[in-house]
Amino acid sequence: MSLSSEQREDSDRVRRARWAVVSLAAAGLLLRIWFVVTTPGTADVRFFHGFAQAIEKFGPVRVYAQDLPGLPVYNHPPLAGWMLAAMTELEGMGLPFGVLIRLPSSLADAVACLLVFEIMRRRVRLRSAVLCALAVALSPVLVGVSAYHGNTDPIAVTLALAAAHLLADRKLPLAAGLVAALAISVKLVPIVAIPVLFVVALRGGRAVLLRFGAGFGGLMALLWGPALLTVPAALKANVLAYEGGRWRLWGLMKFGDWLGVPEPVMGFARGDGHFLFVLACVAAGVWLAWRRPDEAPAVVGLTMALLLLLSTASGVQYLAWAATAVCAVGLWQGLACNAVLGAVAYLAYAGRSAVVWSEPLQVLAAVGWVVLAVAIADGMRKLLTVPGEPAPVPLVTPRSASADRPEPAESAAN
Repeated sequence: MSLSSEQREDSDRVRRARWAVVSLAAAGLLLRIWFVVTTPGTADVRFFHGFAQAIEKFGPVRVYAQDLPGLPVYNHPPLAGWMLAAMTELEGMGLPFGVLIRLPSSLADAVACLLVFEIMRRRVRLRSAVLCALAVALSPVLVGVSAYHGNTDPIAVTLALAAAHLLADRKLPLAAGLVAALAISVKLVPIVAIPVLFVVALRGGRAVLLRFGAGFGGLMALLWGPALLTVPAALKANVLAYEGGRWRLWGLMKFGDWLGVPEPVMGFARGDGHFLFVLACVAAGVWLAWRRPDEAPAVVGLTMALLLLLSTASGVQYLAWAATAVCAVGLWQGLACNAVLGAVAYLAYAGRSAVVWSEPLQVLAAVGWVVLAVAIADGMRKLLTVPGEPAPVPLVTPRSASADRPEPAESAAN
């Protein structure tokens, strides 16, 4: 069947926009690679190098049960261990470990740039989708965390959004389940998004739920099974019960300090109480997913951003939880949050220590917290403005339609 002139015109606009986004992703990757090869990174680069050496000695499973003098708690899920083992092999071939540990997150940002465009072009004007991708490509938060800090948070967030996109937009539940399992096997942070994805799969019908569950459960068994069977107690203590850093630089804990909240309350919030905040994030995400399963990428993005908002742990790299996520929610949310939180990240990395923030920087971080809160609230409001499932989108754009009207979601089944 030949395409109408309107369809050809729409296809050409999307193709041109996609190539523009590819160029943005490439430029962002080159910027990150420049930082990777010209800077030593933070202490996390050294810590990961120490973890890699321990894994070479004990293996990626037994490492959880070992004392690692001079290193922090090894709190990374099983797939991270296999990644570090592979990096050790590459280091033996002459590649610098400081480059190897920061390259995967930098590549993940390039993928995230393309992913956000594909998510947003179905929901907003085409030029707005390009700008959302631009916010990812040039995000000071992501450049700092991926190309300088040296941690895996951006990889996990990108995979979580990819799972939502595959499930809701591409109708590929088996692939979505596999990618979701990869996300929480790199970093546990997207665990709050997994119930969201299961609710979206449930709303898609029994076949969708079974395919998603098979992909997720099968890969989880493969990746987590050896550690769960061999060192379950150590895995639980190091990974599942990890409370985050002890610093109070951001969010609820910083506000608690400023307001003089009693220390026992603060201790509870950082300890067992932090699970209550995690449950609040899960509950909000599940509720939104049940109401709007068609908006799974935005719901996952809001859930990840809410986790940062309510986090009782502080760390510059944690800002990456929201940097890409809010770009999958809306244009102003992505630009505003990345601008303000990007300034926080830049000043934190430019200071004498990434875990020692000046009072003005803590005030700026509080402003960033408020901006993030407003962005989350507005994103939720927009999702709930239209109750239930949206009406089907015509496959042919009317001749009088705007040149940048959002593209209809694909309907290919898995």
